Amino acid sequence: MSDADNSTPSKPEAGEQSEHLNIKVTDGNNEVFFKIKRSTQLKKLMDAFCDRQGKAPASVRFLFDGTRVSGVDSPHTLDMQDGDTLEVHQEQIGGGSW
Repeated sequence: MSDADNSTPSKPEAGEQSEHLNIKVTDGNNEVFFKIKRSTQLKKLMDAFCDRQGKAPASVRFLFDGTRVSGVDSPHTLDMQDGDTLEVHQEQIGGGSW
């Protein structure tokens, strides 16, 4: 019998990217971890975070590397890596000149 019959699953090598990413979403007080596909629209993640935290999606904004994230963005379009963080901030209302 040879070692070629060994059918252990292989892990992605250093240069390869897996299909799923672990993304941390934090609002400064809470951290929630999500495992999503690279092609999944971030709207699903954003809505799930808001549901878990009891926040209205329109009342917060999501940032990745200081840039606002849209619901149609995906980890692939933002070039996100495993373990990256999305920051959640309270949406500012008003503040115009008077």
